[in-house]
Parts: sequence; C-alpha cells; structure tokens
Amino acid sequence: MSYPFIPTIVSFLSGVIVTAVGLPLIIKVCRHFEYYDVPDERKVHRKPVPRLGGLIFMPAAVVGLFLASWTTVLLGGEEYVFGVSTIAMTFGGLVIYLIGFFDDRFGMKASHKFIIQAVAAFILPLCNLIITDLNGIFGLHQIPFIVGYVLTVIAILTIVNAINLIDGIDGLSSGLCILILAAYTVLLNEENAIASLDAAIVGSLIVFWCFNVFGKVGGKKIFMGDSGSLFLGYVCAYMSIKSMMRPIAPENCGEKQMLISITLLLIPVLDVIRVALQRRFTGHGIFVPDKTHIHHILMNAGLSMHGALACILSLFLLICIINYALWQCHFLMPIIVMMDIAIYVLVWGVLMLSNKSTTE
Repeated sequence: MSYPFIPTIVSFLSGVIVTAVGLPLIIKVCRHFEYYDVPDERKVHRKPVPRLGGLIFMPAAVVGLFLASWTTVLLGGEEYVFGVSTIAMTFGGLVIYLIGFFDDRFGMKASHKFIIQAVAAFILPLCNLIITDLNGIFGLHQIPFIVGYVLTVIAILTIVNAINLIDGIDGLSSGLCILILAAYTVLLNEENAIASLDAAIVGSLIVFWCFNVFGKVGGKKIFMGDSGSLFLGYVCAYMSIKSMMRPIAPENCGEKQMLISITLLLIPVLDVIRVALQRRFTGHGIFVPDKTHIHHILMNAGLSMHGALACILSLFLLICIINYALWQCHFLMPIIVMMDIAIYVLVWGVLMLSNKSTTE
C-alpha cells in the first residue's frame, strides 16, 4: 500500500527538529562573535538582535529532502530523481543564500546584490523553467520564447526582492512564506520531491516564526537576515513558475494555475512595485531604503508591530478567499487580478489618509 503523504510529513518534522536544534546554536554563535542587527532610524527594533537565523533554512531543506527520499524507498517507492530545473534551482538558491550571508556579515550595496540576483535568475529559464503563456492577461496567451525568458527573469527578481524587502517586522516575511509554501506543498503534491522540499521549509519556518515573534531580546529572539529572506524569495519564485508549468489537462487549467501563483504572491509583489514607483516619482533611488512599506504605513497609523503583522496576514487570507469565490463564480482571471489590485490600492489609500489625519 502506498502512503505518499508520509515522506512529506517526515520532511516537515525534520525541518522542525533541525531548526529547533540549530537556531539556539546560531543564537549562541551570534552572541559570541557579536553578529547583531543593529537598530537605526529606519528599523523598528530598538536593541541589537542576532540576525543569522535564515542560515538554518537551507540545511533544514536538504535534511528534509534526504529523509523524505529515504522514507519513500523504505515504503517501497523509488528514491527521488531530480530534474535539470531542480538542480539549477538548487545552484541558484545556493548563490542567493551565500550573497545573503555575505551581506548579513559584511554588508553589500543593494545594486551589487541585485546584479548577483540577476545572474541567479538567468539560470532557471535556461533549464526550460519559463513562462510561455500569460493566459489572457493584457489579452495575451502564447508569447515568444525571448519575451517569456525576459518576463521570467523579471518575475524571479521581483519575487525575490518582494520577500526580502517585506521582512521589516517580526514574523511578516516568515509568516507569509509559511502560508505560501504550505499552499505549494498541497498544490504540487504529485511531485513528491518538490512537496517534500516545501514541507521541510515550512516546518523550519514555523519554528523560526515562534523564535522571531515570541522570543525576547537577549533570549531566543533572532532575525532571519538576508540569507533567509533572499533564499525564501528564490524558493517562492521557483515554486510559482513551477506551479504554472504543471501539465494542463482541463480547459482553463493554466489560467487557474497562474491565478493561484498571483494570489499567493500578490501582497509582497504589489508592495515592492508600489515602493519602487513611489521612490522613482519622488526622486529617490529605488535601491535607497526607506520606511514606506505597508508594514511601516500600518504602524504609522497607530498599530503595534504584532497588530500590523495580524493585519497583513489577514489581508493575505482575505484576498485568497475572495479570489477563490470569484473563480468559483466564473470571473475571468484578468478581472480578478484587477479587483485584487483595487483592493490593495484601497487599503493603501485608507492607510495614507489615516496617517495624514494623525499628523495634522
């Protein structure tokens, strides 16, 4: 008898265990060598906090994947076989992971990080992991290879930086990624290796989230740093494109798959696009950090850090529910996406008016 869910559960639990054991060790190392995220005028925290928690995500993913494959063999199945795209994703993820660690330790200009991210992003389309159909967005369906290649690279860079830049308050980036990757664990369950990879990272993130949100400064509190947020962004980008490339059987299945990926990544992606445009229109460099992200706006409106976290996660779930309901009512995907953008703009507008009223 086959139990395809057991390797996924093993992977999830291994991610939990590896992180529960590894994070306290990382905290001790950070304290010993004084590897801290030091507060400044842009940051929310007021005391130095260890910042290398994201280093645990990749080891947890590797251990989880190995144990899931081993469990599959014990249950009478075949060990995981990884395709070219997965190997390329692993290499690109390692590059992203390492530059994140370098930035956490020594600092790196945002423009230099972006260049290295672009190199990693160019790898995936070379392995046929590429967007080839827009499923009716802007009235477009099949698109030329070169256009799809460029679009895929732009999508990867946007998602990577969206997850990285929304990591501004406790539990936000990790909380969103728990929800996003948990969804992909279910959606890609027919691909055991991919589902196991997602499950291991979700298990790791849940433990990290508890340390990050509920840990006390000077105790168990730790930040993921760029090594964590950039790696998570790259994994989310890979999963979104991988999901859209699943074999299409029923009519409009591709449209549904694209809508799912857009829905899951909508909030961080819209936020990073809005912030970039706002910086450009106000004469600031798009790589110059500021306090204009949605979590900053919520806190300026009077919410606590945990209140802002709850608000954004609730907005994420609300958009998921609305999109599911609209899809079930046979709304076209482009219309649903436009309504999502309208909801985001409405929320942002209300918050800006609230901020303005509190400063007058």
